[in-house]
Amino acid sequence: MSKQDYYETLGVDRSADAATLKSAYRKLAMQYHPDKNPGDNAAENKFKEVSAAYEILKDTQKRAAYDQFGHSAFENGGTGGGGGGFHGFESSGFSDIFEDLFGMGGGRRRDPNASSRGADLRYNLTITLEDAFHGKSEKIKIPTEIPCNTCDGSGSEDGTKPSACTTCNGIGKVRSQQGFFMVERTCPSCQGQGLVIENPCNDCHGSGKKNKHKTLDVKIPAGVEEGTRIRLTGEGKAGARGGQSGDLYIFIEIEYHPIFQRDGATVYCEVPIPMTTATLGGKVEIPTVGGKKADVKITAGTPTGKRFKIPGKGMPIINRDIFGDMVIEVRVETPVNLNKKQKQMLRAFADQCGDNVSPEASGFFNKVKELWDDLTD
Repeated sequence: MSKQDYYETLGVDRSADAATLKSAYRKLAMQYHPDKNPGDNAAENKFKEVSAAYEILKDTQKRAAYDQFGHSAFENGGTGGGGGGFHGFESSGFSDIFEDLFGMGGGRRRDPNASSRGADLRYNLTITLEDAFHGKSEKIKIPTEIPCNTCDGSGSEDGTKPSACTTCNGIGKVRSQQGFFMVERTCPSCQGQGLVIENPCNDCHGSGKKNKHKTLDVKIPAGVEEGTRIRLTGEGKAGARGGQSGDLYIFIEIEYHPIFQRDGATVYCEVPIPMTTATLGGKVEIPTVGGKKADVKITAGTPTGKRFKIPGKGMPIINRDIFGDMVIEVRVETPVNLNKKQKQMLRAFADQCGDNVSPEASGFFNKVKELWDDLTD
């Protein structure tokens, strides 16, 4: 089955610039992200296709190769896209194939004893708005890789070091001529590593790593926002042959709150008030994100939609002893469940007031009356 054109996958023209590509990718990634479509395999597959397309087109060299050779330029490289949970941020390793495509020399032999850095990991952490206000310490359990303690990360049972693969001469790829083209494939002997371990460690089977779940303590600062990234150095996957471990990136997501909405350090809240308070004025007591209460003075004649600002009652700003504001929007509540006597009193009140107490309503209906009169004339 043929692959869909990467430009068609992102819904852009082949002449699209970097900003257009990024905008299209973000829109589609948000639409099809597995976290927003739990259990939807079609959406997950679409997300992977979109991620794979953007991974190629955002890189100028990879894009140039794709424009010239299409999908065949990457048949053996692998790009991949990820959904929720953990993600590897390892380099895709396309440098050698690009050197061949554009005439910049042959493949490079790998040092069989060289170490390599481990992959970075991603963890999505969901917290409440109250947690974001106060800050907290959260324990998370993650699956990761650690160096094998039996072989000290070498992958060899007897402590010897890996040697260069004789099939690919340590390059990790083998080439064959097909017509006018030189086709490059992953070496079947070393699976692209360029290295061979003669006596693999029985515990790690030659990988030099072991899978392990570990618990980490993540400190979330007060004022953290949606999408904030917290980096834990060295908590990613173990490196190969004693190389440095990758990093773990914690991406913060904040739960929906039924009362408060947030925009940066400003907190918004819709507050219903009785008609009598809106008419005569008074005070209302409202909650704040910090858990305390605040008194707001309502001026007489307050209409629905009027906003009041409470300085310093919003979200804290990270690493600064400053708080944003809280803005409440008033919604005047119409009385319900009135008894007979209350209805009579309200009718008497309406009869006494006339049009003077409702200038907007009377003005509206006067304009309507004038319009009708003009039409009848």
